[in-house]
Amino acid sequence: MSSTNLKIAIDGSAGSAAPYEQLRAQIAARARSGKLPAGFKLPTVRGLAEELGLAANTVAKAYRALEADGVIETRGRNGTFVAAAGEGAAREAASAAQAFAERVHRLGLTEAEAIAAATVALRARYAAK
Repeated sequence: MSSTNLKIAIDGSAGSAAPYEQLRAQIAARARSGKLPAGFKLPTVRGLAEELGLAANTVAKAYRALEADGVIETRGRNGTFVAAAGEGAAREAASAAQAFAERVHRLGLTEAEAIAAATVALRARYAAK
């Protein structure tokens, strides 16, 4: 299944990631790379679902995740657009980092221990790609 507009391809084979996750990851990657520029209007949930042969709920779930990550923004009846690059993501990352710092401080970890824990987690996450 693929989308000609967004150049999205969904792999339906066994062992592949869930369709909503494939969709979320591909839109996020294209937005980060600039292939989908800030302000680009995305298809409606129903329209993209039909184009990809997916359930509307699958596309809606991907859009909700992308909006929570600050990658896209919904402007009511005007549609869904790629958000300004980095603004939402940077804000979200700063908030997560602050929460992490507060938590490790409460746990009594030293700064070096906290940095080591974060580094291990980041390396594991990015290696999984």
